[in-house]
Amino acid sequence: MRFAKAMAGAAVLAFGMANAAWADDAAVEALMKKSNCMKCHAVDKKKDGPAFKETAAKYKGKADAEAKLYTHLTTSPKVKIDGVEETHDSLKTKNDAEVKAVIKWILAK
Repeated sequence: MRFAKAMAGAAVLAFGMANAAWADDAAVEALMKKSNCMKCHAVDKKKDGPAFKETAAKYKGKADAEAKLYTHLTTSPKVKIDGVEETHDSLKTKNDAEVKAVIKWILAK
């Protein structure tokens, strides 16, 4: 009986954690949509900007990955698109935790 209760508790905990992760992904994707990220980027194919998988691969194992992406996503740097310099929009949030959630989402691709 104790084993069954323990397993039921573990299942509830796992389900709750899965829902929390989904909610975080949904919130990140909503912020990225609001910030127009998907206009120039996609998860697995190059558009005007690199695919998020390409960005994740570029920064894999690099100690400064999060710091570089944080700067890129919050300072509206100049980027070249088809040889033309444009201003990269920053994320439409001032919330540090939201910016870091987007960075983790990108690096997880």
